[in-house]
Amino acid sequence: MAVYDFKEVEAKWNSKYEGFRGYEGVDFDDKREKYYMLTEFPYPSGTGLHVGHAFSMTGADVYARLMRMKGKNVMFPMGWDAFGLPTENYAIKTGVKPQEATEKNTQMYRRQMRQLGFSFDWKREVNTTLPDYYKWTQWIFIKLFEKGLAEKQEIAVNWCPKDKTGLANEEVINGKCERCGTQVERRTQSQWVVKITEYADRLIEGLKETDFIEKVKAAQINWIDKKEGVRVKFQLTGNDDSIEVFTTRPDTLEGVTFMVISPEHKLVERVMDNLEVAEYVRVAKEKSEMERAELSKEKTGVFSGLFAINPLTKKEIPVWIADYVLASYGTGAIMSVPSHDERDGEFAAKYSLDINTEYKPDGGMLETIEKAGWGKRAVSYHLRDWIFSRQHYWGEPIPMIYCENCAGSEIASVRNTETRNDRLSSGWIPVPEEELPIRLPEIEKYQPTETGESPLANVTEWVRTTCPKCGGEAKRETDTMPNWAGSDWYFLRYCDPRNDKALADMEKMKYWLPVDVYVGGDEHNTLHLLYSRFIYQFLWDLGVVPKEYPEPYKKRLSHGILLGPDGNKMSKSKGNVILPEVVADAHGADALRAYLMFMGPFDATMAWNERSLLGVKRFLERFIKYVNGKIEEGVSSESDREVKVVINKLVSGVGEDLVNFKFNTAIAKIMSALNDLEKGGSICIEDLKKMVQVLSPVAPFMCEELWEKLGGEFSIHSGEWPQVQEEYLQDENITVSVQVNGKLRGVVEVSVGAGEDEVKAEVEKQEKIVKYLSEGQVRKIIYIKGKTINFVVG
Repeated sequence: MAVYDFKEVEAKWNSKYEGFRGYEGVDFDDKREKYYMLTEFPYPSGTGLHVGHAFSMTGADVYARLMRMKGKNVMFPMGWDAFGLPTENYAIKTGVKPQEATEKNTQMYRRQMRQLGFSFDWKREVNTTLPDYYKWTQWIFIKLFEKGLAEKQEIAVNWCPKDKTGLANEEVINGKCERCGTQVERRTQSQWVVKITEYADRLIEGLKETDFIEKVKAAQINWIDKKEGVRVKFQLTGNDDSIEVFTTRPDTLEGVTFMVISPEHKLVERVMDNLEVAEYVRVAKEKSEMERAELSKEKTGVFSGLFAINPLTKKEIPVWIADYVLASYGTGAIMSVPSHDERDGEFAAKYSLDINTEYKPDGGMLETIEKAGWGKRAVSYHLRDWIFSRQHYWGEPIPMIYCENCAGSEIASVRNTETRNDRLSSGWIPVPEEELPIRLPEIEKYQPTETGESPLANVTEWVRTTCPKCGGEAKRETDTMPNWAGSDWYFLRYCDPRNDKALADMEKMKYWLPVDVYVGGDEHNTLHLLYSRFIYQFLWDLGVVPKEYPEPYKKRLSHGILLGPDGNKMSKSKGNVILPEVVADAHGADALRAYLMFMGPFDATMAWNERSLLGVKRFLERFIKYVNGKIEEGVSSESDREVKVVINKLVSGVGEDLVNFKFNTAIAKIMSALNDLEKGGSICIEDLKKMVQVLSPVAPFMCEELWEKLGGEFSIHSGEWPQVQEEYLQDENITVSVQVNGKLRGVVEVSVGAGEDEVKAEVEKQEKIVKYLSEGQVRKIIYIKGKTINFVVG
């Protein structure tokens, strides 16, 4: 028997797959049910595919292959989320332009994906950095601006001093930049903000339209964190100003003995001549929001010199400034109830503030507060508006133009009603749609600036332009979009990737949407999933996506996490990184795929184990040896019944497990079946084919090779999932329990389908049972076929 050369086999079939149409989803196929299988597209870094990519993509690929074999018209696309800091930092370090680095990296990723046997539809490939793609990302931003959902605001932002850019709250993990790990600072800047909060309720309600697993729904709901309560006004002593707070516990109003406002609160400006206040505010603004909100840290504060009136008790209470109160949450002010709040109690004790212990909250007060005019019902959210500006080069240019002439006339016309944000947004005019895309110019210096401006600000010839409104001199916006912008709608573009007239053709979206299964990581269950659902709902309101589908994703599935051989998170510094390309080169892509799917449940946390990998490889080698051996010795015209039972149980069990993403138990069933078949027995060509088909979604290359040897037509992945013969889903013999007068007295083994007479004859051969029958006359026999026979003796 020839030695199996996996490198030769994989090269052979990869070559045959060039130009293969079997992996392509066909628009408007009315003979098959559509199935949209989506896995998160990767960021193409210079290090290539990592084992986490290989794990999640293999799971998605196995499922896509299964659905094709189940007769579905499957769309399983792939693309590149390629804007962002990693490529820009690489360009700065090496001098290679981001455009060139992206092209090189995507070519490498594409080659690695083909090596691992992923059945992507490459004709639908998208790249967020290409102008024909980001033209529509820019178009979406313009629509957000036109609908009042994007505006310029001067706000305190999370600033990464290393990457020199602002970060959304979601991009700050434990006070540090999500990407580089540098401690984040707070900085006030003029930023574009997208009002995702306008869709907060919709984002919660829309989850009812999905089949997301509960932990994914919980991640979304907890991040939005909707709270119902009341806004209460506390009048300041000695002037007309007031402080408004939001509380879910209006019944604690009687216990309020002081108030706390954030260092950014508008009232702080009037007391900045107090040196102690000024110094406290300065230090507070150097801290990140995460530092300030850390529950375990000791709370600090400073007295503002202001007093307010508790509307219920009419008592004068002091107003303090403390950095644990954040301007970005609620109203930037809280009413403090030290008798019933641990944090307030600690603060009161530290600064010797009054504590009212003589009252008991009773859950009421809401209607009293509204009737008295002290406040009104309100809703608060943890979700913040989305900071959309990045002061970097490698991103989509924001398609806005600033005209000073138009700004002057706009400000004059709204002077009596304007807010600070109105002034900031005045003078900004969208680029006319016919001029899209606004292409990102190629430049030599990508370094972010110390001033907080994007490097694009130095490209004078690009910045200078003409105002679309008045025709005068104007300037382009030089900030770029966050890397999330291009990934918020990419699943729509896959439906129609070459359309130059719209995001995608409406009829094609009606055919393919919603996404049937979306495989991704837990780390994206909040950020990406929330942003993309928001953008989809916004596009739904515009009428540019199908009205039939208010949500984009039917099911969201979270994949697990792979740890290094030492049980720790993989990192270069620890030397425990596993590279899938290296493993595939050494052991074959099929062995890598099968091991990844066999490691444990698809959503579990698992550690890499080289010995287990080799065990899976040996199993595949045994599988090949068994099939080839049967081919060489000559297959039978008919399988033994025992073999038919093994094969049909295999087809049924594996099919059920794969449909439910139980890849590890499916492979275990194949291993068990091989053990049984190796014990002997005749097998026919059709049952050998079924055996190979069942493994093919997991190990595509070796199964393609075996399929060809068995006389199957190219490709095995274009064939149907094997049919189950129900009569072979149980063994040839079955066990029937024997009762005498309702008491179990033994069991007998009979053939499947045995009648009462056959079972009775077997019972009469059993001496231990016969003695009970001889105790009297058998007056009646009750036989439940295949299960129980009961003798009534009297």
